[in-house]
Amino acid sequence: MVMLALTGVAAGRAGTITGTVRALPPPAAPESLNGGGGGYDSRRYKFVEKLDYEHMRDFVVYIDKPATAEDAAIPQVPAVTTQRDANFEPHVVPIAVGGIVRWINADDIFHNVYSMADTKQFDLGFYKKEKVPEIKFDEVGRVDVFCAIHTKMHCIIFVVPNRHFALADSHGRFVIKDVPAGTYKLRAWQERLPSQTREIVVPAEGEVQVDFALGVGQLPKQ
Repeated sequence: MVMLALTGVAAGRAGTITGTVRALPPPAAPESLNGGGGGYDSRRYKFVEKLDYEHMRDFVVYIDKPATAEDAAIPQVPAVTTQRDANFEPHVVPIAVGGIVRWINADDIFHNVYSMADTKQFDLGFYKKEKVPEIKFDEVGRVDVFCAIHTKMHCIIFVVPNRHFALADSHGRFVIKDVPAGTYKLRAWQERLPSQTREIVVPAEGEVQVDFALGVGQLPKQ
């Protein structure tokens, strides 16, 4: 399901951004990325996990520009993360700066929620279902969140500068509605890949399509 960033722009005065975003595997890999071969045939590396670029998810696409005063004044609906089966769901939660995230524990065991990020540091302590803490994120940036009890529990609150963003769906498709007409820098992000920026022109009516392909092969060679 595509998550949309909603604004208060009147119909007929704003356009829509649509498109896709996907991951590119590294070029010229010395051994197969998806199959066996070489050292991967040995018992030592038999169970080594490799990235599945074809099915990589959690792409966030957003306009890289500070929010206007009018946009920032519109109340935001709190985002939600759920601790279920000793995991955070969803893994990536994009929100506009100033937004709130609610932390629900749906398990029958204690969990802890904390972050050491430079932009937001907090510790919600240990709790079960008796409370639902809330945290406001007032600085743009990536906030990695963990549980102090369970080693594999990790999620990312990705704080973007304005409401014009989308989390791509399972097929890499995204839609950002109600974007005021103008020229913008549109950025695509994924936690394991270099981000990419495109300059786009949003019409007063209708839509513009932008497609991204992110990959480590785009990084400078040393």
